[in-house]
Amino acid sequence: MAETHNTNNGEIAKPKTKVIWRTFWILLILTALEFVIAFVLPASMFKVGIFVILTIVKAFYIVAEFMHLGHEVKVLVWSIILPMIFVAWFILAMMWEGSSVFDLRL
Repeated sequence: MAETHNTNNGEIAKPKTKVIWRTFWILLILTALEFVIAFVLPASMFKVGIFVILTIVKAFYIVAEFMHLGHEVKVLVWSIILPMIFVAWFILAMMWEGSSVFDLRL
């Protein structure tokens, strides 16, 4: 249930939507940038790298704002980020090793 805080003169306080609109515009700009990159740049590893970086930035921003992780203590933030870095490294390492085994078989 939503809480409304009354001011001294009995009026209902205005909702604080400035942060929500700022988040909307930032995510809209990042998504528009992804679309521009998708249709302008030719297919290459550079394009894929840009997509991965922009996706990580968007995911971090969504988690920080909507899941309120950006307002937590730094120890909690790092306890979530470090395992994710290791998981990403593990996936990349397995992809690298898998492709080298495939190349050796040919």
